[in-house]
Amino acid sequence: MSQPKSNAAIACSLLFTIFLWGGNNAGTKWLVMSWPPVFTGCIRFLIAGILLLAVLRCTSFLGVFQPLTPDLRRRLWLRGGLLLAVYIVVFNWALRLTSAAHVALYLGASPVWALLWEEKPGRKWASVRRYGAALLTLAGVVVLLWPALTAAKLNLIGEVLGLAASVLWAAFGRQVRELSAHLAGTEVAAHTMWMAGVWLVPVSVVELALHGLAVNGAQTGVLAFCIVFGGVVPYALWNSALRNWRNSQVMLFSNLLPLSTGVWAFYFLGDPLTHTFWTAMILVVAGVILGQADWAKFLGLPEGF
Repeated sequence: MSQPKSNAAIACSLLFTIFLWGGNNAGTKWLVMSWPPVFTGCIRFLIAGILLLAVLRCTSFLGVFQPLTPDLRRRLWLRGGLLLAVYIVVFNWALRLTSAAHVALYLGASPVWALLWEEKPGRKWASVRRYGAALLTLAGVVVLLWPALTAAKLNLIGEVLGLAASVLWAAFGRQVRELSAHLAGTEVAAHTMWMAGVWLVPVSVVELALHGLAVNGAQTGVLAFCIVFGGVVPYALWNSALRNWRNSQVMLFSNLLPLSTGVWAFYFLGDPLTHTFWTAMILVVAGVILGQADWAKFLGLPEGF
């Protein structure tokens, strides 16, 4: 009986994570329209990582703190922190150049990329089904990209960056799962966030020197929300889930991120939810469900379906 409860708790934590990340995406979109994108990611991850690390070191609320070995520290810097830094630069620039809902929809395709990384093509129906899911997801991406392609708008760059962020997010999830075999998920989240922030400091300094920074109370409040409820809490929950479930299984919940982000952006930023968005979302979600669902068990088919 304990295993189903554990799985239910993980699923609920992931749903809450997606809800928080939807608000974070809308908040970050608002911030990067007036703040330098790399600096925004840098300050968010630096503070969030340090806060999470402080909780781990000073309390046992999130588990027992474990010292890092030299090899694990190196892997965290080069595989976790650096990859997360690259991801957040691409993600923040995508948010600046296109709508938050579009960027979230590209991230919703990340479960398929994760699944393709986990399993190579084979001569069985299960493989055909998974690659069919990838084609459905790709169709959704094309639907989302098509208006920018046909109109030759500058936001095509934002759409391409959103797609790149999707692939980078799947790659980061894969690295987190490998690192979580040696370290608690919350510690992986803490270390990768502050290390990502450190990686971004040099570029952030250049951004500030070139463009400056104006700060008001509203921006400070949104940044605080993004740090705590878009960084500390959801990354701890997400990485803990990756410790227990496969990367592609956890990534499945990402298909709800476009809806969460779209609703937040609609109510707080006034971003419209277009017919193109809904069409693309249906295709992406269908692709994710086709590729991830246990159809053999659901339909009572032989193993290997």
